[in-house]
Amino acid sequence: MDGHLTLDVGISERPWVTGWIRTEPAKEQMADELDDVKASLAGDGAAYRRIVERYQGHVSRILWYFTRDPDTHAELIQEAFVQAYLSLPGFKAKAGLGHWLATVATRVGYRYWRQTARQKARDAAQTGLSQQVSGPLEELTAAEAAELVHRLLARLPPRDRLVLTLRYLEGCSVEETSRRTGWTTTMVKVQTLRARRRLGLLLRSSQGQIP
Repeated sequence: MDGHLTLDVGISERPWVTGWIRTEPAKEQMADELDDVKASLAGDGAAYRRIVERYQGHVSRILWYFTRDPDTHAELIQEAFVQAYLSLPGFKAKAGLGHWLATVATRVGYRYWRQTARQKARDAAQTGLSQQVSGPLEELTAAEAAELVHRLLARLPPRDRLVLTLRYLEGCSVEETSRRTGWTTTMVKVQTLRARRRLGLLLRSSQGQIP
């Protein structure tokens, strides 16, 4: 590849569904992936395109938790694969390419949250939850409930939002959350408790705004 990396990471119509279920790759696939990594490091653009095509849905699903804006989502996917390409020299085969890319995508999403946290806090202060809910909570559709959760989480600090997203929306274990964030397992547990407390306070303070 040349110095100007261009990746084709087109977004599916329903990016949060694409790649929802991933199984551990077979040994043959892992061997092929390792060959593609080695070839990519040697400058083989076709090899890296194969990696992108294989894991685009996986990365897309993870980053859908970080933004519901299609344009921003597409940009984050692009950035994740660019960051992954630049970080390939540090890839360790033992981790597995899918797990490694999940870590890269999570950190790209977290950085985006940190960069936009102040603006989101201002927007949240001006826009009450009552504008997000059209009726009683019991009557919300699954999509409306998911959107409400997303908006509630958006009002938390980025670290709280990240740990709750990984632990409860993605269903990651403490160990997996530790690996993807770079935090110790103790820090994950402490951050989870703090984040749950803050979310509880946010919910209680917002009850009067929900019809």
